[in-house]
Amino acid sequence: MAVFVSKSASSLRNLKSISNLNSNQIRCLSIGKNWTPNRKLLITAVSLLTGGAAALAYSFEQSIKASTGGLHAPSYPWYHHGLLSSFDHASLRRGYEVYKQVCAACHSLQYVAFRNLVDVTHTLEEAKAEAAEFQIEDGPDEEGNMYMRPGRLTDYFPNPYKNENAARNANNGAMPPDLTYVVLGRAQKDDYVFSLLTGYAEAPAGVKLYEGQHFNPYFIGGTISMAQALYDDVIEYSDGTPAYASQLAKDVTSFLSWCAQPEMETRKLYCIKFAVYMSALFAFVWYMKRHRWSVIKSRKIVFKPPEYKK
Repeated sequence: MAVFVSKSASSLRNLKSISNLNSNQIRCLSIGKNWTPNRKLLITAVSLLTGGAAALAYSFEQSIKASTGGLHAPSYPWYHHGLLSSFDHASLRRGYEVYKQVCAACHSLQYVAFRNLVDVTHTLEEAKAEAAEFQIEDGPDEEGNMYMRPGRLTDYFPNPYKNENAARNANNGAMPPDLTYVVLGRAQKDDYVFSLLTGYAEAPAGVKLYEGQHFNPYFIGGTISMAQALYDDVIEYSDGTPAYASQLAKDVTSFLSWCAQPEMETRKLYCIKFAVYMSALFAFVWYMKRHRWSVIKSRKIVFKPPEYKK
C-alpha cells in the first residue's frame, strides 16, 4: 500500500511539472502580451522605418536602371560564368592582344600590373618582354630630371595620355574611361560590354548626330563619342584564330572581365574546398549529435533516497 502511494505521489509530481512546463511554454509564445504601450509603439515605428527604407532603396534601384536609357543587352553564355568554371585563358591572351593593338591607344588599365599577366595570359619571360615594349616615366635622377625607361613586371600599364586635358583634347572633349573595372560598372557586366562593342549601327530616322558622335542603341541616349573600333581582321591573332568582329569583342570582354576580378578563379577554388570541408564537418557533427550527444541529452537521472529500516 505504501509503495502504491509513493508511486502515485511521484506521478502527481511529474504531472505537475509537465503542466508547469506547458504553461511556461505558452507564456513564451504569447510574449507580446506583457509589452508596454511604449514598447509596442517603438517596435511598430522601427518596423515601419525598416520597411520604408527597403521600399525606398528598391525604388531608387529601379529608377537608376530605368535612367540608363539604353537598349537591354541580351544574355550570352559566357564560359567563366559557371559555378565551377574558370576563365578561358586562350581567350584572355587573345583579348590582351586586342586591348594592346586597339584599345590601348585611348583607354588605360591603370590598376593592372604586368606581373598580373604571368601564368594567366603569358609566361614569365613573355610578360617581361611585354613590359619592356612600353616606356615608363621614372625618376628623378641625380640631377632631378625625370627620364624614360623600359617597363618592368612591377610597373602598371601606362596611361596613353599625360593628363585629363590631353585626353579630352584628343577625343572631342570626351574622356576615355579606364577599363580596369568597366565590366563591373554595369548591371549586365560582360553582356553590356560585348553588346556595346558590336552594337554600332546607322542612326534611324529622327536621330540627329553631331560631329564626332556615333549611334549605338546600347549606350545611354543612343549616341556615343567612341567610334566603332572592332572590324573583321582589324588585327591578326598570334594563334591564327579568325579575327571576326564578334570574336574580337568576345575576347577583349573576357580579358576585361579578368582585369576586373582576377581573383575569381581563386575564390571559386576556395569555395569548392570550403564545401568539401564543411560537408565532412557536417557528417562528423551529425554523427556526434545522433550517437553521442543524444544519449547525454535524453538520459534521466533519478535520485532514490535510501530506505531506513525501523
